[in-house]
Amino acid sequence: MFTKYRSEFALALGASFFAFNGVISKLVLEGGLSAYRLTEIRATGGFLAIITYLLIRAPKSLLAKKKDLPALIAFGLFGVAAVQIFYFISISKLHVSIALIIEFTSPIWISLWLKFVRKQRVSPLMWWGLSVGFVGLVFLAQVWRGLTLNVIGMIAALIDAFAMTVYFLLGEKIGKSRSTEVMMAWGLGVTALTFAVFQPWWSFPFSFLNKQLDLHGRFAGHHLPGWALILWVILCGTVIPYFLTLTGLKGLNASTSSVLGMLEPIFAGIFAWWWLAESFSAVQLLGAAVILVGIYLADRSRANA
Repeated sequence: MFTKYRSEFALALGASFFAFNGVISKLVLEGGLSAYRLTEIRATGGFLAIITYLLIRAPKSLLAKKKDLPALIAFGLFGVAAVQIFYFISISKLHVSIALIIEFTSPIWISLWLKFVRKQRVSPLMWWGLSVGFVGLVFLAQVWRGLTLNVIGMIAALIDAFAMTVYFLLGEKIGKSRSTEVMMAWGLGVTALTFAVFQPWWSFPFSFLNKQLDLHGRFAGHHLPGWALILWVILCGTVIPYFLTLTGLKGLNASTSSVLGMLEPIFAGIFAWWWLAESFSAVQLLGAAVILVGIYLADRSRANA
């Protein structure tokens, strides 16, 4: 049973790690580190961890032919770096729930790409799954409670959705010939280099690493140094979830994998409720249930295909 569903399990577990990382990242951001700096140290730390592993175990796997470079660079630049950059821009201009909804339209763009560009058949069940899952996200985020339409924010959120589409499509393509670890190395490496160009490391606020940060919520009054939380973000919020997500993507197609990514908002709500005492309303619980139905329909479409 596990072998049959191991790709789905990997993606679901990866979504849970990404979601929990949201709580830890929020503590770091509230502690005073900017979102851009957090993304920079997250990508750089993750890259150094995975590149060290590969240089010891399989250094030749990092080599790439000239014809493969455009896809690998695009995966890092658009599929990893752009997802982070435009997400932060969008949430700075829009209500987070609106940005989240637009970001998770990526499964729709993936299915449209497969149908009209690649001329592949997309199962009717997949369309139903996408529609139901999207409606569930609307209820989970309760967008009607914070609708503030900012043009720049809307454009950034839409670009973020396209970037996530590139992440899944290129990840599926590259994963056929490259290991998960190599994909991570290229993706995080290009991201780290991109941020280093715009935010040189010599200007990084290293004093933040020794700052004592309040854990808030359930653990209010308890503190941990900045470096400990950042280390968690690097290892458990970046290396592990990216490994799980890309591993799952290798066993599924891009459209199904992106739909399973809709689990992340559900897990994020659960962790926020447990740690930060943020509660679910009845409407949000309904939205979570609807998302699960959408994911089930999308997964069934893959099984039927």
